[in-house]
Amino acid sequence: MLEAPRIGDLPSGALDSMADVAGVRVGHCTLAQGAVQTGVTVIRTHAQDPFLHKTPAGLAVINGFGKSAGLVQLQELGVLESPIALTNTFAVGTIATALTRAAVAANPEIGRQLPTVNPLVLECNDGYLNDLQAFAVAEAHYAQAYAACSPDFAQGAVGAGRGMSCFGLKGGIGSASRIASTRAGRFTLGALVLANFGRPDALILAGKCIGPVLAQRLQAGPPVAERGSIIMLLATDAPLDARQLRRLALRAGAGLARTGSDFGHGSGDIALAFSTAYTVPQLDAGPLHPQALLHESALDPLFAAAAQATEQAIVRALFAAETVLGHGGHVRTAIKDIAPDWRALMSHEVSTRICTV
Repeated sequence: MLEAPRIGDLPSGALDSMADVAGVRVGHCTLAQGAVQTGVTVIRTHAQDPFLHKTPAGLAVINGFGKSAGLVQLQELGVLESPIALTNTFAVGTIATALTRAAVAANPEIGRQLPTVNPLVLECNDGYLNDLQAFAVAEAHYAQAYAACSPDFAQGAVGAGRGMSCFGLKGGIGSASRIASTRAGRFTLGALVLANFGRPDALILAGKCIGPVLAQRLQAGPPVAERGSIIMLLATDAPLDARQLRRLALRAGAGLARTGSDFGHGSGDIALAFSTAYTVPQLDAGPLHPQALLHESALDPLFAAAAQATEQAIVRALFAAETVLGHGGHVRTAIKDIAPDWRALMSHEVSTRICTV
């Protein structure tokens, strides 16, 4: 992986990834053959059965141009009851079925004596590099990604990120972490993004506008409307409820904006935050034990961590990616191949210009 510029002033966890939040694991299944350039990425929020031990979560739809599954119930109830799966647009139904089958296998009374499960699948459109009409993603690929879940996971053009584009370059999966110090203690926040958005001329790298130079090198032509999408996932060990987590998720948008996105009409920008500090039981065994939550006035350091970790994760998705040749002969070039001189570009006079975002 090409070394990426570091974002912000907050310290990172040991791995500088979402897996710095204890219990969180990530796995990929990558499909990379000819016109098929796609895959599945799975995030496990803890080691227990997610249906029986739900994870508190909050959702922020920054721009709702997307075809995900499970968001309505998540927004209403404020909990996750399945792993989080990322994939391409046409595979949402297949992966939702795979999540449902896995939940039923673990809990055979789902849909009978137990409630139905709400599988969460989030997507981006990888149709520039991947032949969506091949419908290449199968249920077995979810199982492979789930089985691969680990604290040590790849980034870049892997899993769901295999066919994704970002600022006209190769995008994909990126992750980072930041440590937030509050009056109540130190908490870890990890971000993971599926980056598939942005105009080439708009890229801002660590505060420096290198987009115009990249657009020239890519021969991108006149600026076009922003299309694509990004999924931004935040994990934290801070004790927050669903309402506070929704507020935290919204701050991922600050990190997104700092890279040069203006959340254009055709861009689906969705952020989700979850806490590993406690779980919510599926079964009614009486009143829930009260959970001591952070006071609202203690959230600012976590908001800053969310913005910095999200921006860093997007940058890492770019710098971890490789150049990919895909469907129809389309190519997305990795930033390491088109701008190995990125440090010089950041000190060049063009980087002092104001980017149009």
